[in-house]
Amino acid sequence: MKQLNTKTLGIGALAGLTAALLVLGASLQPSFSAVLYAASALPILLVGLGWGNMAAISAVVTAAVVGAIAISPSFALMMTLVTLLPAGWLSHLANLARPASELGGPEHLMAWYPLSDILLHLCGLVTIAVIVVGVMIGYGPELIDRLVDVLFGSLAQQQPEFSPDPAVTAQTKALVLLMLPAIQGGMWVVMLFAAYYIATRIVSASGRGLRPREDLPSALRMNRNSIFVFLVGLAATFFGGMAAMIGATVVGTFGAGFLLSGFAALHFRTRGKDWRLPALILCYLASLILMVPAFFILVLGLSDTRKAIALTPNKDADAPKQTDTKI
Repeated sequence: MKQLNTKTLGIGALAGLTAALLVLGASLQPSFSAVLYAASALPILLVGLGWGNMAAISAVVTAAVVGAIAISPSFALMMTLVTLLPAGWLSHLANLARPASELGGPEHLMAWYPLSDILLHLCGLVTIAVIVVGVMIGYGPELIDRLVDVLFGSLAQQQPEFSPDPAVTAQTKALVLLMLPAIQGGMWVVMLFAAYYIATRIVSASGRGLRPREDLPSALRMNRNSIFVFLVGLAATFFGGMAAMIGATVVGTFGAGFLLSGFAALHFRTRGKDWRLPALILCYLASLILMVPAFFILVLGLSDTRKAIALTPNKDADAPKQTDTKI
């Protein structure tokens, strides 16, 4: 057992070093920073899903220590909040299971932590991370004022006839103030969930995964309680000040969760249709370019909230293969 723990911790430390190097690479390559930051979650997820909590903890601690030594403690804290901690927590939740009989199911089956609740936790963690990072960097009206002034100044140099109206400038600053945390939070939810999905596929293919491979089109939905959080965040954007910025962050993160579940529902509802592939491609492209198609996909996610619990046989049970129970 001692040798096993040492080996597990060593594997986790190696994964943490890999994650730290990816983050450091992101800081040196701004053009690929988003991809490298998201990829840094993969090593944490892989060891967490394949080797358990101790490996994930070892990976997170190692990556944080390397980041603190290589850059600074504040950099390590931001890296931990934004990438390492969510990845480690997602792997922990994915490995949780209990007898299905505790939920009123058959005695011979195990019930795994619902994917809808995992997505709920991800949205919540990213929301907290964006808020904390915003406080650390001093995000607020003054920062946005400087940013927009620099942007308009650059445009004025390139186009001398460009002369924005003061009212338009003020509206732009107010809009950017709310849009930045919403977009940042939403993008981060999507990228971290993509990293989780890739990690589950890799671990499942390697045979080390504990959690059964789920059918995402039927299983990926948001928790019903997420609707209330989303609506509270939306209402907060009308209050102005700090409440509006926090509300915008909640709208962005939880809206991304509903967008993911909406696309999953779209995949599920188009199964067996001859026009499925071109329709899906068109929906993805349109959602990337225009806001209206993405809004309808988000509404689809809002209209279909539930839990799909993956069930697998107990170790000692001779039972049928995995099924999904919807609650």
